[in-house]
Amino acid sequence: MLEGKAVIGETDMLETMQKDALHIAAKALDFFDVTEATEIARFIKKEFDRQHGSGWQCIVGTDFGSFVTHCCGCFIYFCIGSLTILLFRGSTGQEPKADEFPALETIA
Repeated sequence: MLEGKAVIGETDMLETMQKDALHIAAKALDFFDVTEATEIARFIKKEFDRQHGSGWQCIVGTDFGSFVTHCCGCFIYFCIGSLTILLFRGSTGQEPKADEFPALETIA
């Protein structure tokens, strides 16, 4: 498995969700060749939609730029070998509900 070779660049996901992302990406690379970036992205997006609810977006490639708005706790950018993967749930611009991500709340 390639999970151990993944390097996380940026994330605000809980650790369990990060592990899901790395596991699903490794699984996608078992099914598809590295040159099939669109198929890898489709696989990761559909698996995250199935496991974590709809609205996920996934970009896979070796060279891309991005500027996205994402829901709090729903962003990860990581590399596996020569591939870079950006996975996020798009934001509507609304603030999350107080109990939506309790582990991310700060205690005053």
